[in-house]
Amino acid sequence: MPPPPHLEARVISPKLLREWPLPTAGSGKESRGRIVVIGGGSETPGAVLLAAEAALRAGGGKLQVVSGSRIAMQLAIALPEALVRGIPDRPDGSLDPECAELVLELASEADVVLIGPGLVGKESARALTTSIVTELRVPVVLDALALTAVTENHECVHHLRGDVVLTPNLSELARTVGWSESQVEDDPAAAAIELAKRSRTTVATGGAASAIASPDGDVWYDEAGGAGLGVSGSGDVKAGVIAGLLARRATPSQAAVWGTYLHGRAGDRLAAEVGKLGYLAREIPGQIPRVLAELEA
Repeated sequence: MPPPPHLEARVISPKLLREWPLPTAGSGKESRGRIVVIGGGSETPGAVLLAAEAALRAGGGKLQVVSGSRIAMQLAIALPEALVRGIPDRPDGSLDPECAELVLELASEADVVLIGPGLVGKESARALTTSIVTELRVPVVLDALALTAVTENHECVHHLRGDVVLTPNLSELARTVGWSESQVEDDPAAAAIELAKRSRTTVATGGAASAIASPDGDVWYDEAGGAGLGVSGSGDVKAGVIAGLLARRATPSQAAVWGTYLHGRAGDRLAAEVGKLGYLAREIPGQIPRVLAELEA
């Protein structure tokens, strides 16, 4: 599916990426950035686990995770590379938005903050995200239910001056921009451009193909990974990869473009090895360093 004819979208290719190289990675973990991932619920610990691992697989240096206290110990065991902080969660598994100050102790010292993977409870997620984001002055990635903060108020991230990447799927994009799902499915790039303009963020969305729009009106387009990437947890991985690249000092647009390509080509590799359908989101992060190495060869 080619980009819509009215858009001057650049197709993401190895040549484009090699001409737009990522910042040189340092040898120490601090030099490759501190990432804080906020998400998960008592029934959705896997989402934050996938995003956190993907951030490291993309080359991020230091990982910290904030999730519900009922699952914090399990996450700490599953992520021996990370500091894991548990905060109070509610009976429905949602994180208590009144604990935003506890989260900000870590988040304000981070190089990038990813909010959203695995969050449950729409109102709790919106309130928590809004409370955190309004106090931050570091790059932010908003995914899944964290996008409800932008849905309610497109200006809530304006103070970050473009240091934001939104990673909605097509349904989330429709809700956030206020279009019908059929409108977004017909022209996802146009919807991404509209949201990028309103929120002054970079928007990376995906369906049968991926579109990235910057607040300056730049558009990139990619078609990779195929139907196999349409699996539970895949979007959490993509958000984590983008966060990891931001931690390495990539710009928001660069992180979104590179992250989209890495995610898609990881899917292509798994499709060749496993099959076009049936590979799992947990298998995607392990392919990310291999795709990076191919680009750097």
